[in-house]
Amino acid sequence: MPGSEKTEKQSRKTGQKKKPVGRPRRLDPDVMVATARRIVEEEGVDALSMRRVAKELGSTPMALYHYVQDKDELLMLTLSGTAAAFPRPELPQDPRERLVAVAVHMHDIIGRIPWVLDILALGELTDRNALWMVEEIIDCALACGLSPARSVRAYRTIWSYVYGDLVFRRAAARRAEQPSRREFFPEMITEKDALELPRLIEVKEHWREYAADYETAAELDAIVEGLISRGARG
Repeated sequence: MPGSEKTEKQSRKTGQKKKPVGRPRRLDPDVMVATARRIVEEEGVDALSMRRVAKELGSTPMALYHYVQDKDELLMLTLSGTAAAFPRPELPQDPRERLVAVAVHMHDIIGRIPWVLDILALGELTDRNALWMVEEIIDCALACGLSPARSVRAYRTIWSYVYGDLVFRRAAARRAEQPSRREFFPEMITEKDALELPRLIEVKEHWREYAADYETAAELDAIVEGLISRGARG
């Protein structure tokens, strides 16, 4: 066709050639996950995106979608293996003591990898290698006489405590890094609050002392005792 001949002549004249369309650069899934984990560890979950990981790897976001469906799946992969890095503790045979031991272990290992909290906060994302702890807690709750429904709720209560306590501890650690930062509580309580907040007035001077004398294992033991006692009454 005349038009085609003209195009070919123009191409030869200018020396331009069409670039061949190649396949996206092949990625190493392990390197991809390691890169995502590093970003989350150093900068937080909000800094992670498919585009950011692709840029770090010298690739394109579309190339990542050959390995993962979305950011959530990538986050799941960053969690994979974190729990397995910690050996399972020797657990007591008594189901009540065993339940407490597993809960304490859960608190301990997540406390060592605080970046995991940010991923778990998104909901329904977890490390499959950590599910043995959920299994143990449910099994021990059932062995202690709780119904299946109460056993699940007991796990949820324990997890809520573990997660909340770790978030609080991380916030306290951040404040400690800024010793000059102004403290608002309990200093904000004054004698003017005596009528409205009499109990806080009583403990104000010893608040930090009392709060510091706090053992996670003892508090988890108290929670488990309450859950089992309520289950027995129910």
